[in-house]
Amino acid sequence: MPSDHHPLQPPARSVDPAPSVSPEQARREQDLVDRVVASFDDTESPRLRQLMQALVRHLHAYVREVRLTEQEWSTAVAFLTECGHVTDDKRQEFVLLSDVLGVSMQTIAVGNETIGDATAATVFGPFFVDGSPRIESGGDLTFGAKGQPCRVQGTVRDLTGRPVPGARIEVWEADEDGLYDVQYRDDRVAARAHLFTGDDGRYSFWGLTPTPYPIPHDGPVGRLLEAAGRSPIRASHLHFMVSAPGLRTLVTHIFVDGCDYLDRDSVFGVEDSLVKDFVRHSAQEPPPDGRDVAGRSWASVDFDIVLAPAEWRAARVHPSARRGR
Repeated sequence: MPSDHHPLQPPARSVDPAPSVSPEQARREQDLVDRVVASFDDTESPRLRQLMQALVRHLHAYVREVRLTEQEWSTAVAFLTECGHVTDDKRQEFVLLSDVLGVSMQTIAVGNETIGDATAATVFGPFFVDGSPRIESGGDLTFGAKGQPCRVQGTVRDLTGRPVPGARIEVWEADEDGLYDVQYRDDRVAARAHLFTGDDGRYSFWGLTPTPYPIPHDGPVGRLLEAAGRSPIRASHLHFMVSAPGLRTLVTHIFVDGCDYLDRDSVFGVEDSLVKDFVRHSAQEPPPDGRDVAGRSWASVDFDIVLAPAEWRAARVHPSARRGR
């Protein structure tokens, strides 16, 4: 590849919106597709066979539609190779790529069909960590992370409206600098924890008021966004993962009403039903639980959660970006 070309911008060429080829050329191209598809006919797993044959059809259709050049394909391979080099136990560039292409959100839409009043699911993101510390309901998950204190409370129910006692709620978020604990070079655990609902299905905790932040954009995915003229900023949000026996595990967010990035979230994760009013309180207004906010302003938000039955659709949760913390 010539060194004077941007790795994400192969040499410009004319674009034919509807490239035409001769019947002979079309037959030649289709014959290749058919032969590659047929090569998976004897795949033992029916699901793997379905996945691979569909992938071949769609990938070849893309190549044929845009008349992909060999140099453009080499650029794509180099880009994916760099994504692999950047990925480690703290950063998953391929999850990031899936997110900015909307694929993560599409798999969620496909795998979490709307049912009744069940809370909407959204993207998992690359910064979940297994083994988060447990806090009691009403506790503080910030563990020293910087930001405005925020009290979050709500009730977990099933579709019949019954409270769900003992539901496990995992929560994680970025600090006011837009960084998750795993993005720091030390071993801090901050702005993440898990807790359980009470017998009445209620929960509450203290976290941070979410603020907009950029997804990691110092690598190949960031350069892709730059080349496309897209912003890396995520709308202000707080991550939840809620699970309970017999109910579908929910991965979701709370988004901040009024955030400037709700309509241009870089990973397409915003659902209108997840946008909530974060009420701002002055430092002189005491929190209802008597917490000492150290003379700072604070916020509060109510977030009730409705879980669908497990048999409706099995949840598929992405593997952790880092395990065993």
